[in-house]
Amino acid sequence: MAQGNSSWSPDEIDRDKPNAARVYDYYLGGAHNFAADRAMAEQAIADWPELPALMRANRAFLRRAVRFMVRCGVQQFLDLGAGLPTAGSVPETAPSSRVVCVDIDPVAVAHGRALLADNPLVTVLQGDLRDPAAVLAASGLDLSAPVGVLLVAVLHFVDDAADPAGIVAAYRDGLASGSMFAVTHATADAQPERAATHRQLYRRTALPMTMRTRAEVTSLFAGLELLPPGVVDMTHWQPDPDTDQSMRLAGYAAVGLKR
Repeated sequence: MAQGNSSWSPDEIDRDKPNAARVYDYYLGGAHNFAADRAMAEQAIADWPELPALMRANRAFLRRAVRFMVRCGVQQFLDLGAGLPTAGSVPETAPSSRVVCVDIDPVAVAHGRALLADNPLVTVLQGDLRDPAAVLAASGLDLSAPVGVLLVAVLHFVDDAADPAGIVAAYRDGLASGSMFAVTHATADAQPERAATHRQLYRRTALPMTMRTRAEVTSLFAGLELLPPGVVDMTHWQPDPDTDQSMRLAGYAAVGLKR
């Protein structure tokens, strides 16, 4: 794992408290994390050694989904719960596209703005994805043209009371035909005991986790056309030739199209 440094971090950031976005960066082998993040990550890895592989599979799906959307003509992206724009992020994967990165976490936003300050095609917004009208209004995207909406590893941080399916539907209704939605979501279907341990760890951060079943993840795509192969293990969604599909990971992935 890479060791973090502080040259990219605003001075006001509390480096002694673990942050979910920086922990994720550590899993990806990135350098945008601190000792507290690494300690939390290593504790999680001790209980669940496949976690780095899971997180890297999640990021690999993001890249495949973005490339797929670009091939379909999508030229602007709304990355909800974007975290840190490192290690295969949307701006890196679609460098000629307009990208709006949204996160509720002020720490992730501060880091994102510092890292992307020189990229005129990217905007980093602090916003709550649970308020689709406000997010869309602030995005500055052309809502009359298709948008690629990325809900990658974020809806499991939205509890049932907030109605995640209703949130997705509100974005769907606010966007043009041809818009696409990419989702990955944590599940306890594959490894329930380890999943419980992971949920407990995330209670130490500001973003506790709600894992969902395959049927529940499928319900998030109501009103959208699920594109082949549907809701599947992350490594099974339109895999690249070198994608390792041998290990079943605790996360589902899918892409839906608004007709």
